[in-house]
Amino acid sequence: MAERRNRPVVAVVGRPNVGKSTLFNVLAGGNISIVKDTPGITRDRIYADVTWLDKTFTLIDTGGIEPDSKDVILSQMREQAQIAIDTADVIIFLVDVKQGLVDADAKVADMLRRSHKPVVLVVNKVDSFSKFMSDVYEFYSLGIGDPYAISAANRLGLGDMLDKVISYFKEMEGGEEEEDRIRVAIVGKPNVGKSSLINKLLGENRLIVSDIAGTTRDAVDTEVAHNGREYIFIDTAGLRRKNKVKEELEHFMVIRTVGAVERADVVVLLIDALEGVTEQDAKIAGIAHDRGKAVIIAVNKWDALEKDDKTIYRVTEKVRMTLSYMPYAEIVFISAKTGQRLPKLFDTIDMVSENHAMRVATGVLNEILMEAVALQQPPSDKGKQLRLYYITQVAVKPPTFVIFVNKKELMHFSYTRYIENQIRETFGFRGTPLRFIIRERGENER
Repeated sequence: MAERRNRPVVAVVGRPNVGKSTLFNVLAGGNISIVKDTPGITRDRIYADVTWLDKTFTLIDTGGIEPDSKDVILSQMREQAQIAIDTADVIIFLVDVKQGLVDADAKVADMLRRSHKPVVLVVNKVDSFSKFMSDVYEFYSLGIGDPYAISAANRLGLGDMLDKVISYFKEMEGGEEEEDRIRVAIVGKPNVGKSSLINKLLGENRLIVSDIAGTTRDAVDTEVAHNGREYIFIDTAGLRRKNKVKEELEHFMVIRTVGAVERADVVVLLIDALEGVTEQDAKIAGIAHDRGKAVIIAVNKWDALEKDDKTIYRVTEKVRMTLSYMPYAEIVFISAKTGQRLPKLFDTIDMVSENHAMRVATGVLNEILMEAVALQQPPSDKGKQLRLYYITQVAVKPPTFVIFVNKKELMHFSYTRYIENQIRETFGFRGTPLRFIIRERGENER
């Protein structure tokens, strides 16, 4: 069975001021997903990796803009709950023991119950179990199972809650029969042609497409067969309402994208040939890069662009410049409308998927390492020379390597990049990021 590195997604839903951000920050600790050395990615703290016992999952805060009236609060919560239902494997429904049971909680609990997704009901702000426990029991009436009493601010009760959350992962770990199918997330800004692309791949109008930005509803997984191979396309749904605040739309777009990317092996970032790469595209690409996925940049509406013999080079250069942190990404030029070059897209998906899961023998890696060191001397600092002893691949999806050295701090980012380039020169690894872990090993251990 192929080694899957896809993490379950856990979303937090709840009214304003019940402590969603506090819980998020406590669980995420210092380990917030921010890409270092990556220009052009500003990251709102919407998602982070959390590890409990031996399980790592992606935590998503469905927060968004804080509404001011009761009606708006309910419609906002429904929106957040719908997004959690669409994207998450497990939902944490957070309520506040001090505010007690509120009408909006009951209505959202109803939605969550009908979704048949695993929901963990968590009652926050229980600073003293003896004092508040009778108030916690009131939440049983929501009908979504046992309430877990916690105090996010005082870090009380988090262990039991997390045990419950990860208990649902075991049920999800089945499904080996899907391993042969490549899971592809189609991501991109609203209105860039994601639904048109999937429709064209399917040859039927499975999704409703119209020209209003944000009309697609619900993330839909679509099975597609091509040349005897099966694929699952994960569409990142748009949002229904057009009167949304811009930041809010963007917040929800990021959540949807994280949810889809996390479940995929290959991410196809669709960009508009007429618009070029925008800041929003860079943000979405950053999520795929951050999660270590194979990436294809599909330049859509290529048929609508007036071209000369230099156009393809100019567009490629512009894409490479804006997304300079992912030089490994493959670029294809397509038209979802006319179906131009869609077979090429499938070939590229196959190729990057293979590279994403490729293993290289340790002996060969060490030959490349020794040659690289001979060609370019490792850096030194204050008379201390960096020595590289050994390299081995420890994981796939993405390919991850451990390099053993004498002094970790001597291994500059630029030298790691140099080693990466040497490995890529031999094996290509087109379309997939490579990860490097630097470990120290004392002289006496050699």
